[in-house]
Amino acid sequence: MKACNQLIFMLLISAALAGCATSPTLAPVVSRDPAPTRVFKPEPESAARPSLAQPAARMDDALFQALALLGIDYKWGGNTRVTGFDCSGLVAHVFKEAHGIGLPRSSAEQSRAGTPVSLENLQVGDLVFFNTQRQPYSHVGIYIGESRFVHAPKPGSVVRTENLKAHYWAKRFDGARRIAVPGGAQTVAATQP
Repeated sequence: MKACNQLIFMLLISAALAGCATSPTLAPVVSRDPAPTRVFKPEPESAARPSLAQPAARMDDALFQALALLGIDYKWGGNTRVTGFDCSGLVAHVFKEAHGIGLPRSSAEQSRAGTPVSLENLQVGDLVFFNTQRQPYSHVGIYIGESRFVHAPKPGSVVRTENLKAHYWAKRFDGARRIAVPGGAQTVAATQP
């Protein structure tokens, strides 16, 4: 089963990378009836937390959205395919497109959304946080399985995948959060990290 999962993962990565070989011009998409957006709403500490359970098929949407953005330029403050992405803009974009969930715009704020998850219990779609600027939770990515995550690293680079076990990332790992998606709990909760 593990070999099958690895094969599927490699096929997905290969397909995503092949799709990034050219940069087609994107036509703007106009919708007269936009899908509803779930908005990040902090809850009191005493409020019930969302369930850790989430349907795997729902998180595949986030995986495909994230992989489709590989190769897009880094842009500080960016949050679209056209402008490029910074780390938190990438995460916010993926969750809005895949699930209609509005997340906060900074990695520090995103680190308080959802429910904490241990490194050993990571699932596809979980947010992974790092201290890359001598500040906790100063960088964020989306876990895609097999110890890998998608992120927008820094100016002059592009959206890409990295290995959580690589020395640089393992040393700077701050934690992970799971965002409840439709089909599971309905609220994105905020807690102290």
